[in-house]
Amino acid sequence: MAGPAPIYSLATDDRARAEAAAWARFSSARDAGEFCASWLTILCTQIGRANGALLLLGPESDGAFRAAAVWPDAGRNMQYLAPAAEKALNDRRGVVLARDASAPVREPGAFVGYPIEVSGTLRGAVALDLSGPEAALQQALRLVHWGSAWLVDQFRQQDLRERDARLARLALAADLVATAVQERRFAASALAVANELAARMNCDRVAIGMEKSGSIEVQAISHNASFDRKTNLVRLIGEAMDEVLDLDAAIVHPAPGDDAAAAMAHAELARELKDAAVCSVPLVQDGHSIGVLTLERVAGEAFDAPALEVCTTVGLLLGPILGLKRENERSAWQRLREAAAGGARALFGPRHPGAKLLAALAAIAVVLLSVVSSEYRVSAKTVIEGEVQRAAVAPFEGYIAASPLRAGDRVAKGQLIAQLDERDLRLERARLESERDQLLGKHRQALAALDRASMAMVAAQIAQAEAQLSLVEDKLARAAIVAPFDGMIVSGDLSQLLGTPVEQGKVLFQVAPLDAYRVILQVDERDIGQVHLGQSGELALSGMPGERLRFTVKQITPLSTSEDGRNYFRVEAQLADASARLRPGMEGVGKIAAGPRKLVWIWTHPLLDWLRLAAWKWLP
Repeated sequence: MAGPAPIYSLATDDRARAEAAAWARFSSARDAGEFCASWLTILCTQIGRANGALLLLGPESDGAFRAAAVWPDAGRNMQYLAPAAEKALNDRRGVVLARDASAPVREPGAFVGYPIEVSGTLRGAVALDLSGPEAALQQALRLVHWGSAWLVDQFRQQDLRERDARLARLALAADLVATAVQERRFAASALAVANELAARMNCDRVAIGMEKSGSIEVQAISHNASFDRKTNLVRLIGEAMDEVLDLDAAIVHPAPGDDAAAAMAHAELARELKDAAVCSVPLVQDGHSIGVLTLERVAGEAFDAPALEVCTTVGLLLGPILGLKRENERSAWQRLREAAAGGARALFGPRHPGAKLLAALAAIAVVLLSVVSSEYRVSAKTVIEGEVQRAAVAPFEGYIAASPLRAGDRVAKGQLIAQLDERDLRLERARLESERDQLLGKHRQALAALDRASMAMVAAQIAQAEAQLSLVEDKLARAAIVAPFDGMIVSGDLSQLLGTPVEQGKVLFQVAPLDAYRVILQVDERDIGQVHLGQSGELALSGMPGERLRFTVKQITPLSTSEDGRNYFRVEAQLADASARLRPGMEGVGKIAAGPRKLVWIWTHPLLDWLRLAAWKWLP
């Protein structure tokens, strides 16, 4: 039966030599692994009672902590120290666990775990298998605490280097964005970016290509204001860019792993142009690759992970800028074609179910509109007028004496509307009557004297006076202006003009009946061809919006009138049943039924007619 595992205790001279060798490796460590291994060796040799040690660092991308160093043998299994390290990570403090049966050493001792924490962030833990009394364990914890400062300092230096590298990458990206933005034209912007990137990334050549019809077209090559697109150089660069567009991923040559087979075009580019390193990254806009950025080095280092990260970031930042500049320079035909292609992809591609649903609904609507018919009605502005309008005019020159009514008042037949001043007429009548009486007296004297000549002359004068008197009597009879029939005064207001003179024949009032109306429709010249005599329609007035009045077209005036820049024809119609609420002058909208038409024709014929007229105007 095998005995217990040996305890790793070193003689004083051996321990000193081991510690010196560890310090030498520690001070000249080439990488993090050597630094951690030498640090753990120094720690264990200084403690002196360590049987084994394990250093865990992390967390990695999956959140786990991995073994960074093992002492005394890198190949020795230290799984039994994992609980102590795990408890130190969970508690975030130093812990001491009793040694269990899993330990290879049977002497009294314990497992010690201590976390490595940097600025509040847990970066790892160290676990040790120690032998000795409790006082020795306390001393060991102190040494671990003091020794962890080396790791903390190392992590802080690493964080500082990473931060400086990130700042440098951000500064480079910001400078490239500024370079791209300051140029207005796409070609100038792409060339300026290629030149700047070649200088900043120590590249011999930088090319920028944009996607066109599913392949890449080289748009700019650093330090070349113009180039022939048919040369072998441009062809090789374009094929390498197509490779990136097809794979939709960045490609580095020589590849760091076993991915060289996937970059055959890049390998050919490097072989033909004697390039030592090639890196291509996509230019991304709205999640899609719209171009490719290719960097070449004839001599020097290959593109490592930090350089690839810089190039990828630059591709993400420059993609929207260069894409927007190229879109702004597209012609109207290109914009229309791309819009049509985008619509076709949305309708027939695997995505955009909402667009497909809307397109299907639109197609169904078009089919229904092309099949279903409805009554086509011509709309027109409408005014209600009285069927007969009688004008009340001034019968003679005079003055307005009274006006009890005005527009809007209802009147009865024979009702006084206005009264002209009669005083001058009455005086004239009195004068003519006196003159007639005098002439009658002269006529009697001539009759008594049997003077026939005087009798004839006086008789003529009497007839003249009676005619003038009859004219005055007629004017007196017409001095009172009355309503010719029952109706409403539709115009005229003399209430503010009392005592003012009026001329003979001046229209003072207009009276319309309340039981007879006609409808006047102003039909646009574009629709007059659809209107015929005898057609029926409906009328909605502004004062009676909820009531529909039916009418029939009776007359179409063949002359147009201009209003608001449009030509209208006057169409007269007769109401089928006049409402008692109607008043002359009321306005509204009338619709004339012009017969059944397809719905698609009803809604599109104004545009189609306009297009026909425009085409006729411009065609030879």
